[in-house]
Amino acid sequence: MADKKTTTVLVIAGIIVLGVLILGSSSIRLVSAGSLQVVTAFGKVTNRVLQPGANFIMPFVESTLTYNTQKVIYEATSPEKQNASNANYKDYPVDLQTKDGQKVDIYFTVRFSVDPEKVTWIPNNIGNEADLVEKIVKFESRIWMRNIPREYDAEQLYTGNVIEVQMKVEEKLKPIFLANGVLLDTVGIREIKFTDEYISAIESKQIEAVKIQTEKNKAEQAKFQKEQRITQAEGMAREQELLRQSITKEIIQKSWVEKWDGKLPTVMGQGTNLLDITSMVK
Repeated sequence: MADKKTTTVLVIAGIIVLGVLILGSSSIRLVSAGSLQVVTAFGKVTNRVLQPGANFIMPFVESTLTYNTQKVIYEATSPEKQNASNANYKDYPVDLQTKDGQKVDIYFTVRFSVDPEKVTWIPNNIGNEADLVEKIVKFESRIWMRNIPREYDAEQLYTGNVIEVQMKVEEKLKPIFLANGVLLDTVGIREIKFTDEYISAIESKQIEAVKIQTEKNKAEQAKFQKEQRITQAEGMAREQELLRQSITKEIIQKSWVEKWDGKLPTVMGQGTNLLDITSMVK
């Protein structure tokens, strides 16, 4: 009888210890750094928010929803590159037609975080973090990343209006995100992919433009050289005219004397004056 009573007592004690351990583990919530947990009581969201560290809740009555308050990345990329991406949420690129009817695919990234001030509002109005990404971040980002580039011709996007598009998308998303408990950090367009046919057409157009500009440069250079030759010719003519006007009989005689070697000519025409050579100058 004593052994039976002892066994019963030990079993009861074990059950009590086990129950205490279960209750103790159920009443402790460990919240990781960079996250918050919203407490629910019988499924109803309360205003209690558990901060990083050890926290106590009522077992079997209270539960929690976890939200990441660190930077989260939603990325639209090609299927073959998704395995190499470190994004938290991955998706396919946005396809659209530009203002002039060209088909393009846009690869982009949105970095955001959950607003700690609205962390108790989110579960009642949107849901968990996955719901937040699907219903707000993904939905709104893809809408505006498709609609805004449609306002541009393909050539505008091809030649570098990407930053302008990014800024416009960001301006649209920020207030929408904020109203839904999301803090937008940045929007980045990594690539706008055009069809091979369009790229070939643009490259041919650019090559032709370079050829035209080269021919224009050659024409301008020829025109400049022609004007330069005319200017030089006019200058030489003017110089000759001034020289002709400035030469006098006395200058010619003086020049002749300065260059004379002192020898008299062996042959002279009849009636020729040695110093009278100005008649040679017209």
